[in-house]
Amino acid sequence: MGPLQAVDLRFEHLPNGLGVPTSTPRISWRVTSDAIPRNWHQTSYDIQVLRKGSQPRAFHVDSRSTVLVSWPDTDLSSGESATIRVKSNGRDDDGEANTGWSEPFTVEAGLLSQDDWKATPITAPSRSDLHPDERGIRPIRFRKTFDAPNVESGRSRLYITALGIYEAYLNGDKIGDEWLAPGWTAYQHRIQYQVFDIGHLLKPGEKNTLTVEVAEGWYAGRLLWGEGLTCFYGDRIGVLAQLVILDHDATPELLLTTDDTWECMSSPIVASRIYDGETYDLGLETPDWHHDTSTTWTPVETLPFPTSTLVASSSPPVRTTDIVKPVEIFTDPDGKTLVDFGQNLVGKLVIPSLAKPSGHRLTIRHAEVLEHGRLGVRPLRAAKQTDTVIFGSGSLRDWTPRFTYHGFRYVEITGWAASEMALDSLHAAVMHTDMRRTGFFSCSDADVNALHRNVVWSMRGNFVSIPTDCPQRDERLGWTGDIQIFGPTASFLYDCAGMLTNWMRDVVLDQGDAGGVVPLVVPNVMKDGPFPALPQAVWDDVVVLLPWTLYTWFGDVGVLREAYAGMKDHLRSIKRGENGLWDESLWQLGDWLDPNAPPAEPGLARTDGTLVADAYLVHVTGVMSSIAGVLAIPHDAAGFAAEHARLKRLFQDKYISETGLVVSDSQTALALALRFDLHATAAQRGTAAARLARLVRYSKFRVSTGFAGTPAVLHALSGAGHAQLAYRMLLERGRPSWLWPVVEMGATTVWERWDSMLADGAVNPGEMTSFNHYALGSVADWMHASVGGVSPLEPGWRRFLVRPRPGGGVKHAEVEYLSPNGPVRSRWEIEGGRLVLQLTVPPNATAVVSLPGGDEQTVGSGSWTLESGLDEQVEGEWPPQALLTQFGLP
Repeated sequence: MGPLQAVDLRFEHLPNGLGVPTSTPRISWRVTSDAIPRNWHQTSYDIQVLRKGSQPRAFHVDSRSTVLVSWPDTDLSSGESATIRVKSNGRDDDGEANTGWSEPFTVEAGLLSQDDWKATPITAPSRSDLHPDERGIRPIRFRKTFDAPNVESGRSRLYITALGIYEAYLNGDKIGDEWLAPGWTAYQHRIQYQVFDIGHLLKPGEKNTLTVEVAEGWYAGRLLWGEGLTCFYGDRIGVLAQLVILDHDATPELLLTTDDTWECMSSPIVASRIYDGETYDLGLETPDWHHDTSTTWTPVETLPFPTSTLVASSSPPVRTTDIVKPVEIFTDPDGKTLVDFGQNLVGKLVIPSLAKPSGHRLTIRHAEVLEHGRLGVRPLRAAKQTDTVIFGSGSLRDWTPRFTYHGFRYVEITGWAASEMALDSLHAAVMHTDMRRTGFFSCSDADVNALHRNVVWSMRGNFVSIPTDCPQRDERLGWTGDIQIFGPTASFLYDCAGMLTNWMRDVVLDQGDAGGVVPLVVPNVMKDGPFPALPQAVWDDVVVLLPWTLYTWFGDVGVLREAYAGMKDHLRSIKRGENGLWDESLWQLGDWLDPNAPPAEPGLARTDGTLVADAYLVHVTGVMSSIAGVLAIPHDAAGFAAEHARLKRLFQDKYISETGLVVSDSQTALALALRFDLHATAAQRGTAAARLARLVRYSKFRVSTGFAGTPAVLHALSGAGHAQLAYRMLLERGRPSWLWPVVEMGATTVWERWDSMLADGAVNPGEMTSFNHYALGSVADWMHASVGGVSPLEPGWRRFLVRPRPGGGVKHAEVEYLSPNGPVRSRWEIEGGRLVLQLTVPPNATAVVSLPGGDEQTVGSGSWTLESGLDEQVEGEWPPQALLTQFGLP
């Protein structure tokens, strides 16, 4: 066995240590070796901190934790860097086993105070010469040439943000590789800035040119559906930048700031909007505009310094993460050129090279589906999703839209004939917040694997700076209910802690603006409608349940602490009846998009919305008691525990019969009662589970749940001893089901509706019909926990459950999850009537293994092979039979 090593040093949830947003960054690392030692656990750790002008300082801490441990030294000052090494001390079966020192890793604080900003925001003066294709605010280019000091061994940093979205260049080379910076936050409260190391682009001792291009983005562009809103946060776009060059002693040699000495000009991108796309006039382009002196540049105007807090980014940026090539180029019945990329994705088109006559227009429309052979644009509503190029004297070279993104599988191209194109003439760049992939799943059923791939693609497409509902129509908003139910699935698939913790800060801030009511969307661009600012269960519960999910998966108590006041405000904001449950007069979104609801009335679910709300209220109150306990607030913990018990009794009196049946008598009502443990006795639970099983058989295993019930129904079945029925539901191929879009309709992402596309190839007539919507993909959480068999028991996966439950004819399944402590791997296979489990437990973690034969044991780190017999469920009836619904007819 090779030596133990401390690796993967991280600060907060950032991918690197540059520009951390705090003076006391928490530190994480993992312990690994070639062969994982048996039962290794940490007993203490050492951290060495080296700061400029000081001797290294060492800190010894007795602790088992390697996740988000406290900063040990005095606070960092703005822009200060420190070099960190860590080592873990522990024991395994053979006795003491310590790591050596890790590789050194540098952390550097961002600008931690508004007073550290010396720059002034700049914008362009108003214009009267409008381009005929202008829509909204035309993008602006800014430029400043400066003499760089001849410093070879110092540090060069650019701190930059925008009122809008920006791209920055130094000497003509793009700075960084991100898109849509600075990202979308509640701009009235917080504007993120980025920190870049620009040393490799700088020319010491020479003239250098810093250029920035800014578009309206979310700041001033069109938001919401229909006519929507424009200039929600402001009506003038601009840039705020500060470039610092330090010598080897960290002494400033140059401070360059945006001010009234900069110059600007209109961009040849004459229109750019998130929903509508981009128009680029190649005839207005200036070759090497970064240095050109032949065109007319205009002095800038300055803007007041933002009243919002400037914060260093605490989330990974949006990047190009993949390239997808076309699979087919063809024409529609009207002769229009269509390109199929074979995958519904989020991103933009890239054209490496194309020449057309001056004045020629190339128009590219994007959509997710074809409807009867033509581009299906009705689901876009008022979003155009159209990019246009107006050709000039030159040709296109590596063209792509800069300040927008689209959701699409197909593009319709006007001005470029299919006969002139080849499959390598263009490609799609996939864009999303660049989180580390952490979770993987596969099994012996190819259709289930395809469904899981679709869930992953839908998460990728809707994690674009914020967690959105859809990536294509005139919406793309941070709906709180969607991510509340999808949070556990998201936390398995990707390390989304940084992004979602960042978003949660805006949840609490926007909640404060709304008087304690959690908005339906965050950032809240609906504060003036179209919906009333009234509390809603499931959606508003995100302020409690998502932080709890992030704490459970990533071990971050900080997100609980930051959101705690908002959690209590949420419970106070609930409109209650005299008994403390929800007021029945308040309409609830409830089990939104129940497949039994009419397309035009997605809220008309068969499960009473107040019942759904009350079930969530009982559950959330219990979670609040646990959160208060974690935060060491015993008075609150006891109070919430007592209130949870009281509300649970009220729920039972109101909704649950003496035998255990539940009012509404629906899959959602029964599943929530079982999942949230709302019954009084085991016998009642058994009755409810049997009734749920009957309803599942009666529905012929087709889905009968919406947003609230879908994450719960399979967990409720398998948790109550009906695992085979859960598998049967998962594997159902009739409509509505999880596999119908996959198997029958060729879906490559998860749909918003169970039947977003009808069987005849027509788009569902409902107004909301997205083909890329992760909410119903929350079923993947059950796939990970029950098919794959792994789920967390303690925060940060210090202790986790391995409980595979085979079924459905699935012969093997495998999951891998990069936990905060290291990789968890579980693979089971049925061999000769027995289950054989291969399990890897990372150092500093333990697993509780519960096998189908009834065996249960706890194991520590290491690689394990365990076997078990199969229980009655696995060896029993398959496939389960549906109940007849009409006089003996199938």
